[in-house]
Amino acid sequence: MTAAARVLELLVARGETLAVAESLTGGLVAAELTSVPGASNSFRGSVTAYATPLKRDLLGVDGVLLAERGAVDPEVARQMAAGVRRVLGADWGMATTGVAGPEPQDGKPVGTVYVAVAGPDGAENVSALRLNGGRADIRRESVRSVLALLSAELGKNASAQDTEQNGGN
Repeated sequence: MTAAARVLELLVARGETLAVAESLTGGLVAAELTSVPGASNSFRGSVTAYATPLKRDLLGVDGVLLAERGAVDPEVARQMAAGVRRVLGADWGMATTGVAGPEPQDGKPVGTVYVAVAGPDGAENVSALRLNGGRADIRRESVRSVLALLSAELGKNASAQDTEQNGGN
């Protein structure tokens, strides 16, 4: 089972939905998710906010943060995930932002990537990645990493829900 299929299976089992905000991955996360039959049962859609102003204008990322730190930042990733969740009306949001190359961006070296998830009850997680390889490798690994981050978050939440339902043991 692919990582995308696993995420979608977990979401369907929970009756929850997902939205994606992408920058460096340029729609690859959405493509991976929609390659799974039945993805529409939980995948709401995506926003490819490649240009920095779109992160602010569409996803609600703080403009001062973007001006001071640039788009490649863990807090930007967190705000993108929370923003797409809000804008597309999903239970979970996930986001990718980073530098795929070939040149550094905002003073960050190629391979600097942040992936984030935001969910119900304030669940949030951001992962900092330092990836090697060419542009395609960095983008592909970013997709894999954000799906793994959400899968882990859904698994963690499922364990917590199970504990609550079964008397805390």
